[in-house]
Amino acid sequence: MLGAIIHAVLLALGLILPLGVQNVFVFNQGASQSRFRNALPAVITAGVCDTILIALAVGGVSLVLQRFLWLTNVLYAAGCLFLLYMAWTLWRSKAASSGESQPMLPKRQMIFAASVSLLNPHAILDTVGVIGTSSLQYDGVERWAFGLAAVSVSWIWFIGLAMAGRLVGRMDSEGRFGTVLNKISALIILGLAIYMAINFITGM
Repeated sequence: MLGAIIHAVLLALGLILPLGVQNVFVFNQGASQSRFRNALPAVITAGVCDTILIALAVGGVSLVLQRFLWLTNVLYAAGCLFLLYMAWTLWRSKAASSGESQPMLPKRQMIFAASVSLLNPHAILDTVGVIGTSSLQYDGVERWAFGLAAVSVSWIWFIGLAMAGRLVGRMDSEGRFGTVLNKISALIILGLAIYMAINFITGM
């Protein structure tokens, strides 16, 4: 069982560490909120979404996407459209300063966090294709220990990411760094949207 847990931790870290839409959003919420607890809606939603995806993948749903390849194109199309909207929203937004606080409300945080988690083809395909496929080599308790370890990595990572964002936000009382970060995030997300659009076109 220990081998399965170590395998899951290393695999999950390898998938979650690269800069992606989900990571950018959670970090931004940590930086833009006045307190860490105000960013918890984004953290919890991202964690719950990852938990659901990993549970489904470990439970064998990964075989569905492998069988119906057209679903992959649907994911790319939906993900591309949403990411374009999110890039536009981030580009136009300004980080709140200490004198004018207009952070994202909990409900909107949850909607965005769920969207970047569940409408992100890369997150889904990584979870399904890598974690789901890797879990097939284990049976029974070992397989679910593998899944639980992967889920734990996601939760710890999102909490740490939001805390890091909050530390940056404290040093940015005028919101200048936050505004620049929003622009950079928008460009990263735009790049991912273009990449998904290319994958959608080539996959048709």
